[in-house]
Amino acid sequence: MFSTMRSLLMRWFLLGKDCAAGKGGHLVSFHHPAIRYSSNIPVPSENTALTSRPIHHIPGRSTWSTIYWLLLKGYFHKLHRFQIIEHNQFGPLWRTGQSVNVADSNLIEQILRQEGKYPMRATVNIWKEHRIIRGLANGPITAEGEEWHRIRTLLNKRMLRPQDAALYEGTINQVASDLTDRIRWLRSVNGSGLMVHNITKELRQYTFEVIAAILFEVRLGCLQENVPEETQRFIESVTIMFRNLVYCGHFPRWTRRWLPLWKQYLTAWDTMFDFATKAVDKKMAQIKELLDSGQSVEGQYLTYLLASGKLSQSEIYSSITELLLGGVDTTANTLSWALYSLAKDPELQDSLHGEICSVSPSDQIPTAQDISKMTLLKAVAKETLRMYPVVPSGFRSLETDIVLGGYHIPQRTQFILCHYAMCHDEQDFPNPHQFQPDRWIRGAERLKQHPFSSLPFGYGVRGCPGRRIAELEVHLTLARLLKQFQIKLEPGIKEIQARSRIVLIPEKPINLQFVDRV
Repeated sequence: MFSTMRSLLMRWFLLGKDCAAGKGGHLVSFHHPAIRYSSNIPVPSENTALTSRPIHHIPGRSTWSTIYWLLLKGYFHKLHRFQIIEHNQFGPLWRTGQSVNVADSNLIEQILRQEGKYPMRATVNIWKEHRIIRGLANGPITAEGEEWHRIRTLLNKRMLRPQDAALYEGTINQVASDLTDRIRWLRSVNGSGLMVHNITKELRQYTFEVIAAILFEVRLGCLQENVPEETQRFIESVTIMFRNLVYCGHFPRWTRRWLPLWKQYLTAWDTMFDFATKAVDKKMAQIKELLDSGQSVEGQYLTYLLASGKLSQSEIYSSITELLLGGVDTTANTLSWALYSLAKDPELQDSLHGEICSVSPSDQIPTAQDISKMTLLKAVAKETLRMYPVVPSGFRSLETDIVLGGYHIPQRTQFILCHYAMCHDEQDFPNPHQFQPDRWIRGAERLKQHPFSSLPFGYGVRGCPGRRIAELEVHLTLARLLKQFQIKLEPGIKEIQARSRIVLIPEKPINLQFVDRV
């Protein structure tokens, strides 16, 4: 099938022409993205709308040329590295079709600070198409405008503030205990007594158990020897949805009629909605039973949403589905990259182990309050999110015109915020391809980063609603694992690169040894 697509795309490419770089374009020498690159490209001074250049003067390449690079030169699953190639070739701003890519901290800040009360992520949202086709309400990711603001305002409660996230400390630690037990079981069934294969797969099951326990207030059994079938289908559907989203988002709409990708994409969403709907309905039945018997109703997140009466039933289904989705791959990949990076640097790992044990000695289980004292642990998490940002690209569309980098850009233009390129810019992060957590420690000898150079959870009111819970989960999980195990790489393993699938995932399975600490 994919050889047919390659042939078709080659024909498309031959019909198109690259956009000329234009007099305003910056052309710099190309450097391989695995090596440090030069980002000291001057940003044009800001002009007024009267003297600024029109949008079509922004350098870049045509849609056909982009398809050629992505499909025929092999960058379709390396979109994050393609950002750096484009940045080096065209400068801080470049066009891809009708979209404008931005790879400069000051320019990204200018865009995000010009957002109104209802920030818009994208002019076209392929996730929303599923909701329209199936007649479903929007959730916090798919909604826009006043609808989004109403849903998001309600969801923010009991989630966004650090003190709210701390409410779920006990739940996270309970599931983390089961994770350590599963790791020991996996080591034993493997035969070597040390190796855990494909740690990302295990962490997906773990993070799904955590987010489901927080949202539904029940345990699903994701860490049992035999994972429940419905649970496994949900996790697999997340993978299928993200994988097919990449293709469906780039291919012309008419290809949906004869390629199976679109149908698989919709079916994956259907599976996720079916799981969430059953879980919500079960919780509603439990609450009704308690009320009918005259008992008081107490609970955490889902109980709070259901009791508020401010969301329709369909909005609750969509919101819970999208929150579940956001709590699986994102946190699992971050934990995977953190463990991989620490396994590559035993000295750093030993320092972190020492910090954890000094704050939470002997058999104590680390708490949220303990985490606040673990400077190096938090720096490791930040550096992981810098090197491997969960989502390497962000999207924004403004309701007003903007003069950006000397170009007049009309309202509703789609901006692609190139977070990966920013996180690997030497101006903000010297030796950007090296894992150096001390960048984030106050008092360390380092350059001060631009506040918009690394935005792993987004910015402002449209930032990730589960940020505080995700941070707490990453911190507590790393603290638990490193307190009990020394993490080592699989013998003979080579460097593992990242792969773009909307989120950044490991290109191949990460196999790690978990050695008991004495």
